[in-house]
Parts: sequence; structure tokens; C-alpha cells
Amino acid sequence: MAEREAPGAAAVTDPRGVLRQGRAFLDFFWDIAKPEQEVRLAATENLLRHLREGKKDDELTYTLKRLVEGLGATREAARPGFSLALAQVLQAFEEIPICSVLEQIKEKHDLEKVKKKLVRNAAFGNFFGVMALFQSGRLVKDQKALLESIQLLQQLAHHQAHLRDLPRKALVDIMSEVPETVFEEVLFGILKGDLASAFTSPENLHLLLVGIQKFPAVLKPKNLKKLFGSPTVVNEENIPRLVELLQSAAKSEKKEKKLPGVVFDLLQVSLKEDAFQLFWKEGVENGLLKEKSGPVSYMCYRLLGSALPLLSLDQLQMVLKGKVMQHYGEHVVTTQLPDRFKFAPEMEGYIDAFLNSCDDLERQMAVIIGFSTLTNQGYPVFSSSSRVVRHLQPIALQRYIDWLKDMFLRPDLDCCLDFSSSRQKQNQEHGNRAQHKVARLRKWIIHRLANIIESSVEKEESLVMDISRFCFFHAFFETKKKNSQICETTVLPSEPLDKETHLAVENYFFGILQTLNTLSVLGDTAKAAALREKHIHGVTADGKLWIFLLVEYANKLLSSENVKALKPFTKGQRDAWERTLESVKNLQKKENKSDSAKVVAFQQLLLLMAIHLFKNQFETMDVLSDLLNCTERAFSKEPKKKNTDTAEPGWVEVMVEILLSLLAQPSLLIRRISKSVFVRICPNLTKRGLQLILDVLDPFQEQNEDSAVVVMEESEKKIKSAQDMDEEGSEDSSDGDDTEEENDSADEEKNEEVDDDFRSQLMNVLQAGNAQGGDESDEELDDEAMMALDKNISALFAEQQKRIQAKKDEKDKMRKEKILRRDFKIKVLDLVEAFLMKQSENPLVFDIIEPLLRVIEQCMVSDSDKQEVDFLQKTANIFRNSLCRAKQYCKKVGALQEDLHAAVERLVKKASKLTDTSVALYYF
Repeated sequence: MAEREAPGAAAVTDPRGVLRQGRAFLDFFWDIAKPEQEVRLAATENLLRHLREGKKDDELTYTLKRLVEGLGATREAARPGFSLALAQVLQAFEEIPICSVLEQIKEKHDLEKVKKKLVRNAAFGNFFGVMALFQSGRLVKDQKALLESIQLLQQLAHHQAHLRDLPRKALVDIMSEVPETVFEEVLFGILKGDLASAFTSPENLHLLLVGIQKFPAVLKPKNLKKLFGSPTVVNEENIPRLVELLQSAAKSEKKEKKLPGVVFDLLQVSLKEDAFQLFWKEGVENGLLKEKSGPVSYMCYRLLGSALPLLSLDQLQMVLKGKVMQHYGEHVVTTQLPDRFKFAPEMEGYIDAFLNSCDDLERQMAVIIGFSTLTNQGYPVFSSSSRVVRHLQPIALQRYIDWLKDMFLRPDLDCCLDFSSSRQKQNQEHGNRAQHKVARLRKWIIHRLANIIESSVEKEESLVMDISRFCFFHAFFETKKKNSQICETTVLPSEPLDKETHLAVENYFFGILQTLNTLSVLGDTAKAAALREKHIHGVTADGKLWIFLLVEYANKLLSSENVKALKPFTKGQRDAWERTLESVKNLQKKENKSDSAKVVAFQQLLLLMAIHLFKNQFETMDVLSDLLNCTERAFSKEPKKKNTDTAEPGWVEVMVEILLSLLAQPSLLIRRISKSVFVRICPNLTKRGLQLILDVLDPFQEQNEDSAVVVMEESEKKIKSAQDMDEEGSEDSSDGDDTEEENDSADEEKNEEVDDDFRSQLMNVLQAGNAQGGDESDEELDDEAMMALDKNISALFAEQQKRIQAKKDEKDKMRKEKILRRDFKIKVLDLVEAFLMKQSENPLVFDIIEPLLRVIEQCMVSDSDKQEVDFLQKTANIFRNSLCRAKQYCKKVGALQEDLHAAVERLVKKASKLTDTSVALYYF
């Protein structure tokens, strides 16, 4: 190809020739100016392709002309589009001289010749033109163009009304890309004025800081002293001015919600000049924090988070015990309202990034412990469920756990950076504040330990067991004497655990049990990998249940004379415990034989009830006794008796009754294990066992429901705080109905009519009062008679009020019972769904059709509160998806032929009598 004449230097001699080629070429420029970024990028790419394929000088010349004109477009979205396109063209066609394009830009957007109303557009045209040259990657290679571009940016810096600090930022960006020799030979001379005035604006200071880091040989202390009279930037003399500049930077960039670049560069320069302590103490803590403004405070928090990877161990310890940390803690505590800006998630991001990138064990420990000891009246403001621990090295994680356990047993409040909010100081009572702080700290620590098991951090089985044992021990036992065989007794608590702390640990322990029940198999062994492939949960790498290991540990504690149970077992309870362990051992011998699913199911339930003996001894004893008897019958070698209506219930029926009673418990763990046990005994389910489940759902038996299933209402009265959220399920759907019912009861109170009995009693009192005063009127009663009358009336109204309150209490009790029954039925539906999913080919499936239809029909005509709607929707979904759309059906129906025909006939007759088409659809 013949050499082209420089397109940038030539004029368009025949513009009509370019235009005659069609609209496709011109449409590129229209699309480059559009506000949609995707359209602009596509147009730029198509323009480059067209120019490369066409290889026409007139088109290239016209392109440069149009792009240069577009740099000063009125529409803001168009300017960066033309700038990017120009940068791409200059990058693709290196034969275009950079200097000629710069001359075109300055000529087209001449600030001295342009009209006053177009000065803004011309200023932006020059700015985006320089940015296009820089983004092309060719500006730093052409010293003449570079020098002229820097001079142009210096001129543009005076147009702050239009460009603000954009030219100064562009200077910083360009200088950071320039080689040191070019800076020394070309730029240093023309930038001396800007560098010398570094303390006049954040932009000039930023320019100096970048230069010091990028060109240390040029901007050495000797030259710095010549520039502004000081060999260093961070010194006592400059601190006041630096504080003012940083405050200005914080306020100018508050909308961007990020750390200003000048602040981070100043931090780096202070470290380079070995003046970090002076900068942090005097500049940040005693300078920036003095101004009570949000942008400055957030800048300090961001500076703290950004500094973590740059600091040494000593510097980290100084920063993490300083005023910025305390100020940050006060911010976290005082911004609990939903509409307040919360910085805590951003700070957690800084900690997460630091721990992920840091390989130094000691620095990792310093940061995680530093934030764990920032406390508000003993309670750390750092989230106890934070996921940052997943980046801790294994040794650091173990050390952190050991530190948490030691702080739990021997709380060291002196090592904490503790503070109180202004409101807490006002409400502070004279009492044992240290004990209050210790209790709050222990509550946080136990949740932190429990969350480590739940988190995705890589952990060994020994670590999980260590935390589980620790929580179990301090939930139910206390040390009488140290014993080397029981590591939990080797350290005695410096402050005895109070009842509330034991209860909190107990609740978290059952949360840990729930986590262990769903925990994937840990370890890198082939056996562990094989178990993970089978999606087996709740066991160790050698196949043992986690809960079994804890029961073994509990038995060891019960047999030791060096520990004391907080709730000692009675002889009957201890016998039940021993009998349970014996039964579990017998089941483990049968585990490798047939029907292993049933064996594991009974093991899980027995072990769970055994653990619950430590929590609710008297309530658990009845269930455990029934379960032990059921286990013996289920695995006895006696021949099976034929089931009749009068025969004694089989083990499956007994197990179903036990599971139904456990479903009513407030513990989410118990309910989940009950469901998993039911799934495993599904193949053994009998018609009578299924009927026990369906009877719970039967709407016609709800009025006279005196079954053995007692719906627990204890959980509804508890406040579901952080310490018991792991044990109690939050999936109950009945909570949202209270407000509506309360409104109804309030309306009933307003409309309460005075009954006839009360009216007659009131008349009797008034007549008795008149009789005491003779035949005279009420106004002529003496004081003594009037007082007696008032007393009798007051007593009558008080008695009436008690009757009204008793009626309200009775209605409220009935309402709550109804909510609990409905909630229980929703849980029982899970068993029906599980049976349909696992036993779709079982003939018992046909027995489920009519009960579900009755539930749907009844719900359609009953109350339409949220809980009732949820119950209806769940029933309907099970009927449609699990029953009617099952992939497999029962194929052996010969023995059921007559029963099925009768059932179909009943359904058809029922459907023909229905008036509600929405219900009738389910019958068809």
C-alpha cells in the first residue's frame, strides 16, 4: 500500500464525496453520540472495522474532523463517546500524528475565540481531547504532544466553574504513567509551580504525592525543600494544613462513597517517610475526628480499613486500639435504625479483603482480635456471624478459637476497647457493671463459636468436636475439680456463669446440633469423599453420627466425679439414659444388615431424646420411654401378628404417634429429625399409621380434638432473639395473624353490650342506696350513705370488668389454640408430602386422596386469614404436584379393585353436588 499523507494534517477537499457514499458511514457518528453505552461501543467498533476495510484517506480525515467536533458536544453523554472513539482511532492508525490532532482540538475548541455561552462546551472539548490522546497510549511517547497537553490541562484548571477538579485528576493520571526520565526532562519544569503549591488544594497535594511515590529520585527531600521549604510532607508543621486539605477532599467526594485518592496516597507517603504514627495520632485522631461531620468520619473509617494491609504488627495494634476504632464502634451502635447509613458492611469488606490477602499469621490474629475486642458495654460490635473467619489460616483459626474460649472462661475486659453511647451513660444504673459486661461478652463469644461450625471455613473434625464439647459442657455442667482427662475442666471460670449465660449456651448448643445434623462430611480422605458423593450428612468421616459422639461425651461427664450436672438426673432418668445407650449400641450392631435406614432413623431419634434429657427432663422422659419400647418392638424377633382394629398398635403406629408429638415441639432440630426419621420408616408405614396422620388433617375432627398430640405453645411466648434462633424455627406462619385478631377483639370490646344481669344488679344497688336514705332523693343522701353507695357501685363495676376480661382471655386463648392447631397441621402436611414422594407406588397413596380433598373443600369456605391461605395453598400444591403428577403410580391394584371403584363413585357424586367450581376442579 502506498504511503498515506498524514490524514490529520489534510483538509477535507471534497466533503460531498464522503457524503455520497451512503448513510451507513454517517450513522456511525450518530450512534456514537447516543446516551446508551452499548450503542456507543458497538458504533465505535463498527467505525474502526469500516475504516480498516475501506482504507480511504478521505474517510479517515472526515472521521477525525467529526470526532474532534463531537468532543465539545452539548449533550454530556456524547462527549465521552466521541473521546473514546477518537482514542480508538488514534490507537488503530498510528500513522496519524498526535501533535496534528492536538492542534485540531485546540483550534476547534479555542477558549479565547469561542463565544461566551459556548465556553463550557469548548472547555470540555479540550479536556476530552487530551483524555483521548492519553487513552490512545501514544501521548507519553510523544514528548512535544505531552508537554502541550500538560500545559493545556493547566490552563483548563482555571475553569473550575465548568470542569471542577477534572484537569487536576487528569494530570495525576498522566503523571502516573510517565517514565521517570520523561518526567525529569519534560514535565518537572512545567509542573514546578503546581508541586510548589501542593498545600493549596487537595488536587495539587495529590499531584505531589503521586510524584513522590512514582519518581523518588527526582522528588527527593532536597528538591522538596526547594519546592515548599520542607524535606518531608508529613511533619508537625504541615499537619494542620494537611488536615484542612483532607477535610476538603472528604466533603468534595462524599457522594462517591469511597476513599479519596489523595488520602490513601498521603497514608503511603507517611509510611515511606516513617511518620505514620505522627500522621495517625495528630492528623487523623486529633485532627480529622475533631470535626463532627459524616463525610469526614466515613473517610476516617475507610482510611482505617484501607490501611490494614500496609501496616506492620505494631502499627496495627496502635490503630486498632485508637480513637478511630472507638468512633467507628459508636457509629455502629448508634445507626441501628433502618433508614440510617450503616458502614459496618463496608468495614467487613475491608477486613475480609485483608484476611484473604495476608499470609502473616500474627497480623491476621491482630486484626481479628482487634475487632473482636471493640465492645459496647462488653458486647463486641463486630458481627458474631461474620464470614471473614473463612480466610483465616488453619493455625490462626485454631488460635482464635482458643482465644475465644479463654475469654469466655476468663474475661479480660482490660484488653477490650470498651465504650458506652451517650444514652447508655444517661441510663446507667448503679450496679455490678463489670458482671453485666462479662455476661454480654460471653453471649457474643458463644455465638461466635457456634457460627464458626456453621460457616464455610475449612475446618477439621477435631475443631468441630472441640467447640461442640465446650458448648455442651458449659450448657449443662460445671467443674468441681480439674481433670486432665476432661479438657473442659482444666481452666476454671474466673467469674461463675450465671443462669442466663447457661441458658444462652444451651440454646446455642442445640443450634450447633442442628448444624451438625446437616453438616457435610469433613476431611480429605477417600472415605470422606465417597460419603460426600452420596450426599450423606450429619456423620464424621468414619461414618459415626456427630450426635452419637456428643452422647458418648455426655456419658463420660455423667460418670465423672470431677464435674457436676446443673440439672442432676433422678434414678429413673439415669436408668432411661443407660437403657438408651444400650439400645443404641444394639442398633449399631445391626447397621450393616438389612433395613439400615430404619436402624439409623431409630438411632437418631434415641440419641436426640437422650440429649434433650439435659434440657427438659420431665417432658422428655415420657417420649423417651415410649420410644425405647417402640424400638424393642420394632427390632424384636417375635413373629409379626396380623393387624386388626382391636389388636395392639404395631411399632410403626407407635412411632408415628411419637413423631406427631415431636412435630409439635418448639425445637426446629427435633422437627427436622422427626421428618427425616419418618422418611426412613415410610416403607414400613401401615394403613393405621397413615390414618393417624390423616386424622390430624381431618377438618371434621377439629371440634372434638382430644388426641394425644399436645400442641406446644411455649415457643410462641418466647422472644426469638439471637441466642435461640438456631433452636427455634422461624418458619412458623402464624405470627402475622395476631394483629388482625387483636383488631377484631378491640372491635368486640367497643361493641360489648351491657347484659341484663348486670343491669338488674346495678338497679338493686341504686335502690338499696335510696332505701338507706329513706324516701328522699339522691341529692339529699348524707355523706356516709353516698360513700357506701359509691363503694358498692365501684365493686359492681370492678366485678363486671373482671367478667369482661375473662371472656376476652377465653376468646384469646381459643384464637391462639386455633393458630397453633393450624400451624401443627401445616407441619403434618410435610409428612404427607414426604410419603407421596418416597412411596408413590404404595397402595396407601389412594387413602390420601379424599382427606386432602376434604381439607381443600373446608379451607375454601373457612376464614381467609394468611395462615389459612398458606394451609390451603400447601395442601393444593401437594395434591396437584405430589399426588396427581407423580412420575410413578401403584400398579398392583387387583386387591383394591372394589375399594377403588367405590372411592371413584363417591368422588363423582360429591363433585356433582358441589356449587363451587374451584373446588370441583380438584375432584376432576
